[in-house]
Amino acid sequence: MRFAIGGKDDTMVREHTEPASAAEPADPFTEHRRLLFSTAYQMLGSVTDAEDVLQDTWLKWHATEQHTVTHPKAYLVRTVTNLALNRLTSARATRETYIGPWLPEPLLTTPAEETDMADTVSTAMLVVLETLGPVERAVFVLREVFGYSHAEIGEFLDRPEPTVRQIAHRARSHVQSRRPRFDTDKAAREAVTSQFLAACRGGDLNALMALLAPDVTLWNDGGGKITAARRPLHGPDHVARWLLGVLAKPILTGIELGAATVNGELGLVGVLGEYPVGAITFDLVDGRIQNVRFQVNPDKLAGLAGLVDRDDSGSAE
Repeated sequence: MRFAIGGKDDTMVREHTEPASAAEPADPFTEHRRLLFSTAYQMLGSVTDAEDVLQDTWLKWHATEQHTVTHPKAYLVRTVTNLALNRLTSARATRETYIGPWLPEPLLTTPAEETDMADTVSTAMLVVLETLGPVERAVFVLREVFGYSHAEIGEFLDRPEPTVRQIAHRARSHVQSRRPRFDTDKAAREAVTSQFLAACRGGDLNALMALLAPDVTLWNDGGGKITAARRPLHGPDHVARWLLGVLAKPILTGIELGAATVNGELGLVGVLGEYPVGAITFDLVDGRIQNVRFQVNPDKLAGLAGLVDRDDSGSAE
């Protein structure tokens, strides 16, 4: 089974994955909403926070005398960047006391977006961006992802262009030294995902271990809201036994585990009835799973409720 964007109410996903239709009024906020959401999400790693930033941006935009704004797009990007920057700065204190590993809030995307988005919004990349300071992260996202000039970024952040250049260089070097280098072959990911699903559903320890790299690591984000591994797990035996043990718990009887495009890459979503209970993304190296990131924090999964449809035509079954 493969899960796809849809369900009862896919408004949130549609708003940041599809452009406005020709029938909609030519409102600059609506026109650039996808860009604004992407900017906020890549700065914050949270769909919920990104949507809050967009709401605040919309309010500021409609409280502005719009006829006086010469470049609406630049105004909106500047607004969303600074609102996200303020939110990220305040969120850092909370994340320092976060219980267990912190992982980004999963974003459901469409299969067609896998190639375009995997390198910028993949879970692995967002984890790397989390190691940047707030201003460095803003500069990196604006420069490396969206291609804004140093001068434009300086205007957005009220910083001199030479300062922005220095920050951009420092951020780029930092990310390049930590940037994930993993297999991106779609066919290989499809095959491994199908085998992973079969092993998990069948409780096949040996088959699951065979898919894991010798130095595999698993991170599990429960946020202190649900039972989860508070430290990373290492090694095929430990990771495989833990995964199968979690999936075998009576409370998860009836869980549907299916493939879904998560953060621009093929991953897995677990659903009980209509409620998401987990999202898994992983990185492949030489055809084997190097890293597993397992999101079970209910606060970070709530936004997925009602957004997945069961698509039995998917190839990852």
